[in-house]
Amino acid sequence: MKTEITDRMIDLTGEKTPMPDFDARQISPLVLAWIGDGVYEIEVRNMLTRLAGIPGRPVRMLHREASSLVNAGTQSLMMAVYEEKNLLTEEELQVYHRGRNAKSDTHAKNASIQDYRRATGFEALIGYLYLTGNSSRITALIRAGFEGLKTDE
Repeated sequence: MKTEITDRMIDLTGEKTPMPDFDARQISPLVLAWIGDGVYEIEVRNMLTRLAGIPGRPVRMLHREASSLVNAGTQSLMMAVYEEKNLLTEEELQVYHRGRNAKSDTHAKNASIQDYRRATGFEALIGYLYLTGNSSRITALIRAGFEGLKTDE
């Protein structure tokens, strides 16, 4: 198993498609969401680290800020920004809808069912973009989402 894992390790620089032997459109939307959840959290942590200016603020404060951004409510609001501004391509909308409509065995702990489903769609979109090597698109969408959230405050 360890050999299989190391043979399939991915290039985190974004210079190549992480999984060229897979068709991301064939991957379950819930698996895309699982991957997208991790990618989104890393992106948020990178952003907060750059903003904090290392050595920056204590990890406790960074964690609190990250938790306020990496949750179903915020992700649902970001999807609302994308929809309102028509920021997604047709392909991206299809991936989002697949994720949003996927039947999950888990349920929202601190979010409405609507927010939870929209967040699952958001995460599926991020996972899809990551697996297709579109890291610059991920960054652009996250920035647009955060900018949209700032204007709503």
